[in-house]
Amino acid sequence: MLLAGAYFFFPLYAGLKFALQDTNGHFSFQAVRNLPSAPGFAGAFWLSMRLAVVTLIVSSILTVPTTIYVHLRLPRVRPILEFVTILPIVIPPIIIILGVLNSAPLWLRSSPYLLSLEYVILVMPFVFRSLDAGLNAIDLKTLVEASRSLGGNWIKTMWRVVLPNLRSSLLSAMMLTLALVLGEYTMANLDLWNTIPVWIVQFQTASDGHVQVAAAMLGLVGTWLIITLVVSLDRSGSRRSRRRTGRL
Repeated sequence: MLLAGAYFFFPLYAGLKFALQDTNGHFSFQAVRNLPSAPGFAGAFWLSMRLAVVTLIVSSILTVPTTIYVHLRLPRVRPILEFVTILPIVIPPIIIILGVLNSAPLWLRSSPYLLSLEYVILVMPFVFRSLDAGLNAIDLKTLVEASRSLGGNWIKTMWRVVLPNLRSSLLSAMMLTLALVLGEYTMANLDLWNTIPVWIVQFQTASDGHVQVAAAMLGLVGTWLIITLVVSLDRSGSRRSRRRTGRL
């Protein structure tokens, strides 16, 4: 654990130290202060945020009902689904984007949301396995049958019974999706869209090194803070649920 921690800590420390220095090597927040006003940063930031939101919505709509249905009605199809969802890890992203660009219609290739559809494919292995682990941890059939026997329709059963029990899995899938979208470079660069990773590589000024590293560190620290906040809220909700259950 110490060796693994050192392997990750020292590069992060070097990056933070360099980002918090001026051109003379003195401690300064100049690079961080200059980041919001850097040319192209605001546009790249909002584009990445829009892509992240669309990717989260589309991947949730496609993966959550499919995974629940397979666990509930088609357990024999689960090995096939596991194989299909592992393919985006096996196939290099550059192959996926070249195939998409050669086959997608022109109106879709001219839209930045083509990246969201590609990101949905990339996050499939992580989203599916997160949901699969959550569904394996609960007695899905018993919960569904109990809800249906009490008069709940399928929508109420999914919304009020199944999804609350998958809260941790859904949050994990969302965080993995957010981290991938905010850090993906190859597809965005080949698709000629200026997302945050592409902007970091292409940004050029007299002090570009400090500003670039500051942007990379800000994205990393920001993702960690969001994950910490979501995990804290999830634990707080779990404690409140246990207190209510104890009172009952």
